[in-house]
Amino acid sequence: MKSSPSAISLQPEKSPANVSTKPWNVVRSDKNPIITVKNVKPSRPGWKVEYVMNAGCHRVGAEVFLLLRVAETPLPDKDPNIFLAPYFSEKHGEVLFRRLEKNDPLNDFRDSRFVLRYDDKGKEVLRVLTSISHLRLARSRDGINFTVEEKPALYPSNKYEEFGIEDPRITYIADDGFYYINYSACASLGVTTNLARTKDWKTYERLGCIFTPDNKDVCIFPRKINGKYYAMCRPASAEYRRREIWISESPDLISWGNHKLLMEVNTNDWDGGRIGCSAVPFETDKGWVEIYHAADTTHRYCLGVAILDRDNPTKVIAKGKAPLMEPETDYEKYGFFGNVIFNCGVLCEDGIIKIYYGAADTCMGYAEVPLQEVLDFVLKG
Repeated sequence: MKSSPSAISLQPEKSPANVSTKPWNVVRSDKNPIITVKNVKPSRPGWKVEYVMNAGCHRVGAEVFLLLRVAETPLPDKDPNIFLAPYFSEKHGEVLFRRLEKNDPLNDFRDSRFVLRYDDKGKEVLRVLTSISHLRLARSRDGINFTVEEKPALYPSNKYEEFGIEDPRITYIADDGFYYINYSACASLGVTTNLARTKDWKTYERLGCIFTPDNKDVCIFPRKINGKYYAMCRPASAEYRRREIWISESPDLISWGNHKLLMEVNTNDWDGGRIGCSAVPFETDKGWVEIYHAADTTHRYCLGVAILDRDNPTKVIAKGKAPLMEPETDYEKYGFFGNVIFNCGVLCEDGIIKIYYGAADTCMGYAEVPLQEVLDFVLKG
C-alpha cells in the first residue's frame, strides 16, 4: 500500500490550539476505528463478539494481513443471576462454562476482564476471564478496509490455552518461508508464550510453548543475527512486581536462553509502571526499530520507540523520551478497558511507519508516522 493522501484520508494529532507540538506528525485514519465488533461474526451460534483488538500484521503479496484477537462470550443464561464464564477443557476437548452466581458475595465482578472468587476467609480461590479469545484472519488490499474471515485461524486447543489465546505477533523467516506466529496463551497455570507457523494461511502447525509463565509480549526478530535468532519478551516478577523488556537468543526458534534485561521502566509519568514489546522490530540503517508499549501507574497505555544495534540487539542505541502515541480520541479513551493504545504489529513501507493498534481493548485503529521524523527525534532527542 502506498501512503498517499489522495488514497487515504488521515487526521493528524493536534494540540488543543490545533497546532502540533510533537516532534513527529502521527496521523490517524479518518475511518478509525477500522475494525470493530460489527465487522466480526461470532465463531459459533449462541455467542457474542465482545471486542476485537491487538492484531499482528504482515504484508502477504499485494495484501495486508491482520491476525486479530477476537474475544467472545456466550449469550446470557436464562437465569439472570448466573454468569457463564467460558474455558477450554483439555479433558473434554471443548469449551465448557463455569456457572457463577452474581449475587454471591464471594464472587467479585468489579473488573470487566475477570471474575474472582474468594473463600469465607477472604483468600482468592478462583480467577477466570470473562471472555475467551481466539485469533482471526483479516485481509485488505488498501490497508484500511478489511474483510474478516468467518472462522478462527487458531482457537484454544489445550490446557495452556484454557482461557484463550491473545495478542499475536507475526515474523516471516525467509530462510524457510514460514510465517511464525507467537501468542500469549492464558490459563490457570499462568500466561505462557506459544508458537505456531504457516506458509499458506490456511493450515497452521502448533510448535508448543516457548516461554514459561508468566512471560508474554514476545517479538521474534525476522532474521538471524550472527548465527542466532533473537526475541524480546516481558517476564513478570511475582515477588518484585517488575514488568520490563528482556531479550533472549535461540538456535532454532524453539529453545531460548542467554536471557538478558534489555529495557527498564523509567520514573516519568508515561512509562513508569510497566513496559513490554509491541511490534516485531524492523531493520533500518540506523538499527532495529522497536515500537513498544508502556503504562503508567494508572494503567494508561502508550507507545514508545527504541532503536537497537543492528549487529548486537542486546544493545539499546537510543530510546525516545516522549510517547510516540497516547490515548487521545474517544475510541482510545473509552471501551472495554479504557485509555489504552496497544500495538502488536507495524509495517514500514515507503518511509512510513504504519501502525495497526488496539484501542481501549475494544477495536482496531490505524495511524501513520514518517520514519525519518521518529529516527531524528529518538537519535537526536
